[in-house]
Amino acid sequence: MWLQGLVVCVCAVTATADQSWRIVGTDQGPVKGYRAPEGHFVFYGIPYATTPIGPNKFKPPLPPPSWDEPFEAIQKYVICPQKIRDRDTVGVVLNPQEDCLITNIYIPDTEETNLPVVVYFHGGSYQYGYGNVRTAINMLNSKKIIIVNFNYRIGAHGLLCLGTEDVPGNAGMKDQIALLRWVQRNIASFGGNPDDVTLNGWSAGSSAVDLVMISKLARGLFHKVIPESGSNTASFSVQVDPIANAKMIAKELNFDDVHNITALEDFYKSIPFEELYSVDVGNQPNSATVFAPCIERYLGQDMFLDDYPANILKSGNYPKVPMLYGVTEMEGIFRLTNFDKWKTMMNDNFADFLPEDLGFEREEEKEYVVQKIKHFYFGDEPVSERNVLQYVQYFTDAMFAYGTAKAVKLQVEAGNNQIYLYEYGYADENSDYIIHTNTRGATHVAQTNAIMDLKDEHLLSDAYKKVKVLVRDLWLNFITTGKPVPEGSSHTPWPPVGENRTPFMFIDRNLTLKKHFIQDRALFWDEIYEKYYRVPVPPFPYY
Repeated sequence: MWLQGLVVCVCAVTATADQSWRIVGTDQGPVKGYRAPEGHFVFYGIPYATTPIGPNKFKPPLPPPSWDEPFEAIQKYVICPQKIRDRDTVGVVLNPQEDCLITNIYIPDTEETNLPVVVYFHGGSYQYGYGNVRTAINMLNSKKIIIVNFNYRIGAHGLLCLGTEDVPGNAGMKDQIALLRWVQRNIASFGGNPDDVTLNGWSAGSSAVDLVMISKLARGLFHKVIPESGSNTASFSVQVDPIANAKMIAKELNFDDVHNITALEDFYKSIPFEELYSVDVGNQPNSATVFAPCIERYLGQDMFLDDYPANILKSGNYPKVPMLYGVTEMEGIFRLTNFDKWKTMMNDNFADFLPEDLGFEREEEKEYVVQKIKHFYFGDEPVSERNVLQYVQYFTDAMFAYGTAKAVKLQVEAGNNQIYLYEYGYADENSDYIIHTNTRGATHVAQTNAIMDLKDEHLLSDAYKKVKVLVRDLWLNFITTGKPVPEGSSHTPWPPVGENRTPFMFIDRNLTLKKHFIQDRALFWDEIYEKYYRVPVPPFPYY
C-alpha cells in the first residue's frame, strides 16, 4: 500500500512541476509543500520524530507519526519550549509546542536531482532558537543545493542531565541524530543526495555540529562540517558538572531538596515549562552554558557523548571529514551589553570570569592564573573604558577563538588534513562603533550574517553586498566540492591548515592567507589548559 502511494506521489511531482504546490513521498507518507514567492518550494513543519511528553519528556525522541493523506507542510514557526525573547517575535507569530521536533525542507526550482544537502543547526546558547530563525534563500537560489533546518529540544528540556533512566541527558542532541537519520531515509525523495550531507551551525549550533562530528551515533550520517563560531572544545560546549548545574537551577526555582536525586528528578518532571524557563541561564560570567550537552553515564542505552571532546579528538576515533572552521575577529563584542556592570565585577573578583572548565587544587594556583590572565589582557590597568578592546578580546578568546584553536591543533595531530581555517574580520561602514572607541569589529557570528538572508539586503552598503557575495561563494564551493577555493577558482588559493595552526584565511573585503591562527593568544591558553583543565564528568546520581 505504501509503495502504491509513493508511485502516486512521484507522478504528482512530475505533473505539478509548473504549479504552486508539490507532493513528495516520505517513509511516513506523502507531504505537500508550496512554491515560495522567490520561486523555490518549501515544506514546513514535517515531523521527523515524536517528542516524549509527561514524565518521559527528558528521554530520547520517539519515532515520527505516519499518515495516508498528504501532510500539509505549512506550519512555519513551530518552536520548542523556551523563554521567548522579544527579538524572536519581530514580524513572526511563533507557535510553541511540546511536540516540536519538525524539519523544514527548501528545494530549488530545478529538475536536477541528487543535489548536495546542507543541514543548518540553529544557535541560541542551547537555550533559544528554532529551525527557520534564519534562512539562506540566497544560497538556495544557486540551484546547486537543498537546504534542511529543524528544531531540537533546548534548555533543560533538551539538556538536563541527571544520569537516571528517565533523565539520562542529551535528549536534544539525540533529536539532532534523529533528524540526520530522517534525512538519510528521505532526502532523496526531495531531490537531495544522502551521500553528500554538510552540517552547518552557528554559535551553539556550531558547537553542536562539532559535537555531532565526534559522536558515535552520527557515523555515516554526514560528509562535511561547517562550524561557525563555536567548537566542541569551547568552555560552553559541555557541562563540567551536570548534577551541580541541575541543583543550582532548582534552588533558583525555590526547590531546596536538591541532594535527594529522586526528589530533584521529580521536581524537573513536574515543573511547568513556563516556570522552568523563567531563569536566565545564558549570561554567566564564567562563559558557561548551564544546560549544555553532557558526557553521559552508561545506562545500557545509546550515548551521544561517552567521553570529553578533547579526549576523543586525541584518540582520533572519529571521521576525518572536510571542515570549514573558524571564528570572527571580535566575537566578544556581544558581551559589551554587560560591560558597565561586569567591569566592576571583574576588578573586584576576576576569578568569577575564568572559564568554567579550568580547575584548581589550591587557591594559590587560582590566584596565580588570575593574575597571569589579567596581565596578559589588561597589563597592570583595571578593566575600564580605556581598555574596552582588551575586554572584547578576552571574551573572544575565552569563549570562542581558543576553543577553535585547540580543536584544530588536536585534529591536525590526529591526521585531519582537510580543515580550512579562517578568521572573519569584515565590519561594515554602517555598523556601530565599539563603545568608548572609534573602532568597528566583526562581532559574534558575523560570518553567519554574511551568509544568511538579511531583511532589506538591497539597502546594505555596496561593500557589504560584495562581501556577502564573496562569503556565500566560498561556503557554496565548500558545500558542493569540499573546498572553499577549488581548483580553477579566481579566489586566493586556500590550502588546509597544518602544524602551528598555519595557514588560515583572513576574510575581509579581500582574502588574505596568514600564518599562526590567533598567534601568542593560542600559545598562552595552551599553557594554562595543559596545567589546569577541569575534565567534565558524567552525572553520578546518589539515591
